[in-house]
Amino acid sequence: MATHRHIYGGGYRFFIALLTNWCKGRFRKFSRPGETVADQGDDRGLYAISVVAALLGTGQQNIRLYERRGLLTPERTSGGTRQYSDSDLAVLRRIGELLDEGLNLAGVAKVLELEVDNARLRLELDRARARNSRRAGGA
Repeated sequence: MATHRHIYGGGYRFFIALLTNWCKGRFRKFSRPGETVADQGDDRGLYAISVVAALLGTGQQNIRLYERRGLLTPERTSGGTRQYSDSDLAVLRRIGELLDEGLNLAGVAKVLELEVDNARLRLELDRARARNSRRAGGA
């Protein structure tokens, strides 16, 4: 029996920044504890919205709401049908976790944005450390 997540916030409109294509490409299923959405990656649209809703135990309208709020951007067929990837499923799972922890959609958007920024900065730091270690080794 599927349980549906309820969205709270009344008539308030949340202003949520869209995730960039760079960010979306970084998402996939969670495989290790502590791994964030931004640590992920697989981006091929495979699932219809009805399948995604059944897999996640949420309603199709909730998924559409998350898209309207800019929390995810699924691929679309030439006919306009949404196709969700494994990375979209990971984002939706993370959204569910954050909602279960008591965040509203604006808070969820901010957490996702910060996770992506954090992953980008970690990547930049790793690259800088690698450059410095090559320089120190060559000097």
